[in-house]
Amino acid sequence: MLLAFDTSTSWISLALYDGVFIRYEMSWKSQHHHTVELAPAIDALFRHTQTTSDDLTGLAVAIGPGSFTSLRIGLATAKGLSLALHLPVAGVPSLDVIAKAQPLDEKPMIAVLQAGRSRLAYAPYRVENGLWQAQEDPAVIDPKELVKMIKEPTLVCGGLSQEARSTIGRRWKNAILASPSLSLRRAGFLAEIGWERLQNDQADDPVTLAPIYLSTSNSIPD
Repeated sequence: MLLAFDTSTSWISLALYDGVFIRYEMSWKSQHHHTVELAPAIDALFRHTQTTSDDLTGLAVAIGPGSFTSLRIGLATAKGLSLALHLPVAGVPSLDVIAKAQPLDEKPMIAVLQAGRSRLAYAPYRVENGLWQAQEDPAVIDPKELVKMIKEPTLVCGGLSQEARSTIGRRWKNAILASPSLSLRRAGFLAEIGWERLQNDQADDPVTLAPIYLSTSNSIPD
């Protein structure tokens, strides 16, 4: 079974996946208490599913972009479990987790997450070989600037504040906003991506696995 967790931002998500079923999934908004909440949440996952760490065959962890501290906690946990239990680990970009939840479409898509100070971390996606594939590395942008980029019908998904949804929604002919339920980063989708990568021998080295931090001036605040 694969344990997946995403601590990219104030939202934390956990999932346990056996390759066929999502055996457990939980998402919640932390008040920047990742350090004290993550380990007990993993213990609760094991209790609810009547499993233990001995049942794990792999790990998947979201690697950002995101909050410096939040990502560090998630990566440290993944590295510690991987090394202590001799488990392979797959690091997955956080925006890929959002994209994975979206129905396939011929239109382009932009996945976003809040980056503080009314800005967004984003990456453009298109469907290639039956999967949403990022077309560029993630970057930070103001919602008003993002609107200027949308010149054709484009799906927009991910964590948007009410103000950002209003700003982007004004381009209503071209900006097609995903519903809030499809915009939550869910560890179940992270688990599916991680499982496939591990099945294809695409594990990461837990020692060198690193988070995706944007440039210092654009980093997402804790």
